[in-house]
Amino acid sequence: MRLSRRTLLAATTAAATAAVSLPPAPQASAADRRTRTGFERLAADGYALLDGERVGVVTNPTGVTRDVRHIVDVMHADDRVNLVAVFGPEHGFRGTAQAGGSEGRYDDPATGLPVHDTYQKSGRPLADIFTASGVDTLVFDIQDVGARFYTYVWTLYDCMEAAQLAGKRLVVLDRPNPVTGRSAQGPVLHREFATFVGRQPISQAHGMTVAELARLFNEEFLTTPVALDTVPMSGWRRSEFYDASGLPWVPPSPNMPTPDTALVYAGTCLFEGTNLSEGRGSTRPFELLGAEGIDRRWAEKAEELELPGVHFREAYFTPTFSKFQGKTVGGVQIHVHDRAAYDPVRTGIALLVTAKQVWSGFAWRSDNWIDKLTGSARVRTMIDAGADTDEVVAGWQDELAAFRRVRREYLLYH
Repeated sequence: MRLSRRTLLAATTAAATAAVSLPPAPQASAADRRTRTGFERLAADGYALLDGERVGVVTNPTGVTRDVRHIVDVMHADDRVNLVAVFGPEHGFRGTAQAGGSEGRYDDPATGLPVHDTYQKSGRPLADIFTASGVDTLVFDIQDVGARFYTYVWTLYDCMEAAQLAGKRLVVLDRPNPVTGRSAQGPVLHREFATFVGRQPISQAHGMTVAELARLFNEEFLTTPVALDTVPMSGWRRSEFYDASGLPWVPPSPNMPTPDTALVYAGTCLFEGTNLSEGRGSTRPFELLGAEGIDRRWAEKAEELELPGVHFREAYFTPTFSKFQGKTVGGVQIHVHDRAAYDPVRTGIALLVTAKQVWSGFAWRSDNWIDKLTGSARVRTMIDAGADTDEVVAGWQDELAAFRRVRREYLLYH
């Protein structure tokens, strides 16, 4: 994979058109360090970045303060902010929709603000919505989970592209990557496989925050950069998991109930591309995997691999919706015992390989959705050809190394 870098002149011109972002905050000592989100820093600065602007907020239920008040409610009640519109992603602004759904256009009962739907909208149609809303500046504040196929990062990308077309400014308020920002892992998307679960060539587990991704998107992928400001966190370190932040966890989507779910998601979401259940409709989505006809042999086979940081337990569950609704299925439960050693992408590949080895009923989804999730046809074709986990993982190392070099330029935290 080759990611073209912008010329110095283009980067300088783009920077000149944008307002100055809040800089990274000084590092505090371990004794008094506390993670403060981008919104906390924006509010502490008296909303100076939004002064005199008609503001629209792109957010969902995760856009909350430390005491779990929604930032839209907080800003709407503050005379220093002229908040005129809200924009909801997949699942909606208030989070009432399931996967693949949204809330549509309505007026928010709590604030009276117009809520516009961004889901599956991009380019000029989304730019026209921004124009019609009357906003000058868009504020993005959504909790991500660190995986390329989690759609909120592409809502960010689509909003950046549309804001540029509409002549609007975008301010990105940062939040932690809940599974750390230590490194990028997994295959890199090939552009011919681009969809809403992956618009541009980044790795499957990107190891970045949304503000870092916004910086990368702006310089590497947008034909014309948007006027972009980022408000970094203070007190967050790349090596930290979400529980170290002290921030409340609000499920970013209905099937992402805990940070533990996010920890495995970058690997086990690949089972969406198969005829096995990825655990939707259970109490442990993406940690429970299974299908009718699978028994203890899958857990035993996976455990034999001695993958770092994880054990596999024979498990049975009955999904209340999605695949195998109302039927008892057999499979595995993933038990991560060492988060620092655990590699979710390698584990996901290992589980695909072993599931195919032990269960004769294994099949890919007929639309080859697995190719959209992994970013190319390579994983599917290699597994079908009998490749083992190490061979599949070796196949993406060159492109991953190239992405890591580019990614390094946009990191904001140590």
